Amino acid sequence: MGGGKARLTVTRIVLALFFLFAAILPLLGLFANLANPGAQAVFGTEQFITACINSVAVALTSTVIAVGLAIAMAWVLCRTNIRGKAAIGVLMTLPMLIPSLAHGMGLVFLFGSNGIITNLFSLDGSIYGFWGIVMGSVLYSFPSAFLIVYDVLKYEDALPYEAADILGIPKTHQFLSITLPYLRKPLISAVFATFTLVVTDYGVPLMVGGKCTTLPVLMYQEVIGLMNFDTGVAIGFVLLIPAVVAFLVDMLNADKGKLSFVSRGFAIAKNRVRDAFGYLMSLGMSLFILLPLCSFAIVSFVTKYPIDLSFTFANVGRSFNMNAGDYWVNSLLIALAVSVIGTLLAYFAGYITARIKGRSAKILHLVAITTLAIPGIVLGLSYVLFFKGTFIYGTFAILILANLVHFFASPYLMAYNSLGKVNENLEAVGSTMGISRASILKDVLIPQTSETIVEMFSYFFVNCMVTISAVAFLATTLDMPLALLITDLDAQRLTECTAFVSLMILGTNVVLKLIMAGIKRAIRSRQECAVR
Repeated sequence: MGGGKARLTVTRIVLALFFLFAAILPLLGLFANLANPGAQAVFGTEQFITACINSVAVALTSTVIAVGLAIAMAWVLCRTNIRGKAAIGVLMTLPMLIPSLAHGMGLVFLFGSNGIITNLFSLDGSIYGFWGIVMGSVLYSFPSAFLIVYDVLKYEDALPYEAADILGIPKTHQFLSITLPYLRKPLISAVFATFTLVVTDYGVPLMVGGKCTTLPVLMYQEVIGLMNFDTGVAIGFVLLIPAVVAFLVDMLNADKGKLSFVSRGFAIAKNRVRDAFGYLMSLGMSLFILLPLCSFAIVSFVTKYPIDLSFTFANVGRSFNMNAGDYWVNSLLIALAVSVIGTLLAYFAGYITARIKGRSAKILHLVAITTLAIPGIVLGLSYVLFFKGTFIYGTFAILILANLVHFFASPYLMAYNSLGKVNENLEAVGSTMGISRASILKDVLIPQTSETIVEMFSYFFVNCMVTISAVAFLATTLDMPLALLITDLDAQRLTECTAFVSLMILGTNVVLKLIMAGIKRAIRSRQECAVR
């Protein structure tokens, strides 16, 4: 037992040092730079105020649209009799598998001045500006909002609705009086998560913003283009505010409106009008999601878009000549390292906080979920200021560390929630029987939560492949991830190559998802055999 306690102590120390040097100290260093006169002067400039107004307007508009669409699609998949629900549900999450830069680029391919749809229908107007950013931001943020709402709505109990039908309460009143109160907690989470995603993203507005400059784009231009760190610090501090507010609201709302367990599933009656709406909604959202992805496939294999649309594989060779292969390997190395290390750290952190009582466990839980409130672009700048001149600066190590912190909270919560569902007296019973915590962890907890571990690994990997914000300030030409190559190729007007690189990222993540799905099926089969 003494060895088990020693291992737990070592684990706590490792996690404490990780959070201290990877999150707390870099952010404190960023805040310290606010004392610089140059940083304080930024807040009064016209450029900063305009970017603030644009960011808030874009984020609010995008949030209303994205969350509204998320509610509609979740309702369609849970309350109608349309076919192919599983495939549609997967399709709704596809935008999560490519960088936000690619979303903006896909809209340009479709609706730009020489866009496919623009030329096909002889459309006037421009995709660049406020509404272009909104469209791209909705596409980028919709999957997160959809998953939050859908994962709750599909477990709703049908009994209150059956009682309402007996009482003759109209469907509209049922939705307002039963569904919306039931969804209150997830809707609050979806609203703040969506707003934070949009307000801190620079990928979409960088591609389609035009003259409508947002705070993240201004920060990117000032730091990357002009090396003006004072402006970056000031904007980084402002971008941290909505994320912190979202985190606090979500925390304060955590114990309210608890969701019920399903005691009876929905028996969905036939209704042609409702199902027709469901098919139309699904078709519209599917086109909205698939058209930008299809545009990558078209543009990747044409000679010169939009001048010469003849088929060619030359762009593949050109992309690899621009080091796309090397950067893809970089992305794989970073994603695999983060996935392995991150899954181990997040799982053991979840084990300590969910299975071991005490003040240190509560502090660790608070610190772990607080990383949710750190936008990637702010984290990246804080790393520049804190680690510059150290042995890890300009290496793969700092990119791995940044991604670990940036994506730690969600996999940690997966482990925490999964481990918390196992009988809390398990370790106490094991102790009386002379069974160590390590044995219980190895023989009981890990097998029972193996699917969660697979999900944690997948989450880390996919997000590392698509992220740009956390690593934009840290990557060099030697260790640059593939997602950042999109910006470089677009700046060189290598349109066809940017499309192919986006396809490479999408294809990699799709393959990873298929592999993880196969592993989860194998786990389920093995568990079913064990039960028999």
